[in-house]
Amino acid sequence: MFFVNGFIYASWVARLPRIQELYGLDNGDTGLILLVASVGALLAMPFTGWLIVRTGSDRVTALAALLFLVWVALIPLAPGVVVLGLVFFGMGASTGILDVAMNAQAVLVEQAYRRPIMASFHAVFSAGMMLGAGSGALFTQFDMALMPHLLIVTGLTFLLAVWGGRKLLPDPLREPDREGGAFRLPNRALVGVGLIAFCCMLGEGAMADWSTNYLERTAGAGKAVAPLGLAAFSLAMTTGRLFGDRGRARWGDRRILVYSSALALVGMSVALVWVQPLIIIAGFFVVGLGLATIVPIAYSTAGNTPGIAPGVGISMVTTVGYSGFLFGPPIIGFLADWQTLHLALGFVWILFLVMMVLTPAFGGTQPGR
Repeated sequence: MFFVNGFIYASWVARLPRIQELYGLDNGDTGLILLVASVGALLAMPFTGWLIVRTGSDRVTALAALLFLVWVALIPLAPGVVVLGLVFFGMGASTGILDVAMNAQAVLVEQAYRRPIMASFHAVFSAGMMLGAGSGALFTQFDMALMPHLLIVTGLTFLLAVWGGRKLLPDPLREPDREGGAFRLPNRALVGVGLIAFCCMLGEGAMADWSTNYLERTAGAGKAVAPLGLAAFSLAMTTGRLFGDRGRARWGDRRILVYSSALALVGMSVALVWVQPLIIIAGFFVVGLGLATIVPIAYSTAGNTPGIAPGVGISMVTTVGYSGFLFGPPIIGFLADWQTLHLALGFVWILFLVMMVLTPAFGGTQPGR
């Protein structure tokens, strides 16, 4: 499920310039369409913890994954911008539900293992993004239209999602009155975790949705080269997360977060100062290394908070954190339309600086939990 989510997301995002051409969208219009997806996700996520408590994260994960694939397949079939907005709203809602539910599943497995493994799940997500971005570059290289591209990738991963949905870990149901109401906002203990996740996930969203445009339209990279920035970022995320759990167990969450946020800041600085395609791709790779373990640590902390069910805790943090992933790209689109995309990405640099200031106060989990 982590792989399917990352692969399909990066696959359609890598073709964002083609979506703009197909529907005649400028940067501001694109930001508005992405904002519609953000609204769909943020309306769905606070209720997902309640849904998991009553239905189980296994069922919610399986259904959300299939719905996500259906919405993505509909992107090139919209007759106009209004219907495209409805498609993006449905896609955003299913993405938000899937993100909470699959991470609740991962917390159950982490609890059974009794050691940090959350970053490994996110490594698979990043591997999916890397391959998805690579597939987008490949389809672009062969000048394949958007419709057959998305139908091929969603069709293949639909079969994978059906198979994976049957293998999920059964989630013990809980009594409704023990978990509170349907709408759950972050409590005080999780607000700090959510703010760190917000800064990190806004950076992830910016890399996913605007790295290709930045390379193609600001740095002058070729259409087949531009998606490689996202591929490099995803490769770095995958690499960092593959070794992230070992680092957490050895050095602890706090130290990992401090060094990681500093690394992300350095990588973003490189990509903004030296506007050359190869240097930007290298900078995005460093950003990926820096952001790799931050969200897994935040989700692991939220899912293991005493007295709160994993699905409910994660839905609280994603209410704050995932809003950065979803609202960040449209904000960058509006800023790019107002000024330039180069200046708009400076907003990401500022939030990485804020994240670096916040991380020393983070408690996190104990090494070798």
